[in-house]
Amino acid sequence: MAKFVLLDTETTGSLEQDRIIQLGFMVLENAHAPQVYQSFCSMPQPISFGAMAVHHITPEMIEGCPPLIECEAYQTLQTLNTPENVMVIQNAPFDLGMLRKEGFTCTMKLIDTLRCAKHLFEDHETHALQYMRYALGLYKTEEEEAKALGIEIKAHDAIGDVLTLKLFLGELRKRVSERFGRIDVVEKLIELTKTPIEIKTFRFGKYKGRLIADVAREDAGYLRWMQGNMELDEDMRYTLGRVL
Repeated sequence: MAKFVLLDTETTGSLEQDRIIQLGFMVLENAHAPQVYQSFCSMPQPISFGAMAVHHITPEMIEGCPPLIECEAYQTLQTLNTPENVMVIQNAPFDLGMLRKEGFTCTMKLIDTLRCAKHLFEDHETHALQYMRYALGLYKTEEEEAKALGIEIKAHDAIGDVLTLKLFLGELRKRVSERFGRIDVVEKLIELTKTPIEIKTFRFGKYKGRLIADVAREDAGYLRWMQGNMELDEDMRYTLGRVL
């Protein structure tokens, strides 16, 4: 039976040199109580003040902690890293990129809840986990769930975010069933994770607020310039390819 590994990390920052300082995940398996793992770990890279302002982890909190690869949570994650299991992450490229720095390459099937939310809740202005926590009313039921699991709820804390992720995954599964009917919900979420998003409106630059399709008709040269000169994410590259 497949296990679902719902995972989040906190890091020293978001740049290439930054590293993981907290790993938290929950393992879900039918007919079994959820298992919760979390570890703080030490890293040679200093924690940036910007990162501290988000997750409130200070150097004193990780002083004396072992490196990540020696932590129980990391070692358990390695044993779960098999193709029959499913990894669930909000904004998977970031966390998986951080884990690769520690020698972890994911072989599990992948559900990226951020990408799925963009497909399934397309009318929302953003799809950040904390935004969806309030937009979907997840905060109304999280206290009871946290108490049962012995989890303290703190925004931008790895295990606190994992609890929100668990509730969010439930909403995504319901949304898939409502929209697509009697299908394998998990396989559909895995498929949506692999499917790029066609972005409708510019959220930056001189055409901010304009429909990208309209700009393609009026100023295709600018979009071609973007393709050749800007560092674009997968969704924007996919969108520009479709409209040009």
